Amino acid sequence: MAEHNCEKCLFRAKYDKNHKSLLGRLWRWHINWCPGWKKYMKSLESMERAKLAENYSLDKYK
Repeated sequence: MAEHNCEKCLFRAKYDKNHKSLLGRLWRWHINWCPGWKKYMKSLESMERAKLAENYSLDKYK
């Protein structure tokens, strides 16, 4: 099974550093429809998924 690169994503790091940056906002928009992000979120434990959902304001994963 392929490993997810979502944890090491450079755009995600940009968002974490400054959520108002252009690349950070692009990443945040992108995860709303990205099939890789959806698979990544489904692969996480429920507690970790809830933590990420809270950090990134993702209501559909709460």
